[in-house]
Amino acid sequence: MKFAVYTLCLFICLGLADLEEERFSQIGNCQSSERTLIIYLSRTNNTKVLAEIIHQKVGGDLVALELENPYPDDYDAIVKQVAHENETGFLPPLKTKVDMTRYNTIFLGFPTWDMQLPPPMKSFLHENNLTGKTVIAFNTHGGYGLGNSFEKVKELCPNSNVLKGFSMKGGSERDGIYLAIKGDRKNDTKRQVEKWLGEFKLLKNKP
Repeated sequence: MKFAVYTLCLFICLGLADLEEERFSQIGNCQSSERTLIIYLSRTNNTKVLAEIIHQKVGGDLVALELENPYPDDYDAIVKQVAHENETGFLPPLKTKVDMTRYNTIFLGFPTWDMQLPPPMKSFLHENNLTGKTVIAFNTHGGYGLGNSFEKVKELCPNSNVLKGFSMKGGSERDGIYLAIKGDRKNDTKRQVEKWLGEFKLLKNKP
């Protein structure tokens, strides 16, 4: 009889422990979402669309990276300016300021410019200390790939946990192709992004 009572009490305690563990897991997921930043640079809105998809999947704060002095609208002019900035190491001043102490997980979104990490994103990584944070890069490009941009992110975040990034073809401003991630392609991108994020268990719980 005593053994039966003891066994019943044990099962009840284990059940309560499982419920408590699940509750804390849910709280942890909520805190993770609240402490996630998605910051992105976008010119033709392809990286912006990708950032919005990620935001839908993981939550957190979505922030566009803006410059004190915006780049020119003319394509040839911006190509020339970015090439000069890369050659000289110039870091353009940013209008966007973020309190990084609020975040544990940082998504960095950017297009490929001059086969490199865009100067504004270099500015952001130089201005902000991401030590101890999880950093995840995502990228759009015009068909020539991401260049050395992901490697540069790792170089500028030596004390961060840099996870596998996501890169895909977007538009090609040089060829007059601007927003390309739309319609069926956008739906396919959502599936790709969900699969990628699932590897890190960062997806929000579905209702």
